[in-house]
Amino acid sequence: MDNKLWKIGFFTGLTSFVLLILGVRTVLGQELEWKNYLAFGIFGLIVGVFSSLLLFYKLKIAFRIFIIAVALGFVELFRSFLMNTGGFGDLAGILSLFIISSFGLGIAFMVQAVVMVTRKNK
Repeated sequence: MDNKLWKIGFFTGLTSFVLLILGVRTVLGQELEWKNYLAFGIFGLIVGVFSSLLLFYKLKIAFRIFIIAVALGFVELFRSFLMNTGGFGDLAGILSLFIISSFGLGIAFMVQAVVMVTRKNK
């Protein structure tokens, strides 16, 4: 795999990992256990691997949509943490990050498929 793709995947995965820790530990003020770090690391690894694979297979449009979806997921995570102090803000924030990221990946694949089919037919 190209060295540049590895660096992009590592950066996106590490950024996701750090943002999750920053959000839960700093914004929410929760004490984290090793299971939390493991879960955040796995999520960061998944985001990093998907971003590297999208670029490896030259799916640039899908990569951009996926990164935007992950960024929107983190925006919703922090918004939910900061605005919803009623008790369910932490759960809603984490779930919205996972759901938005998953839908973003699905939409990215669909848009990329449509673009590939239309380019092939021209």
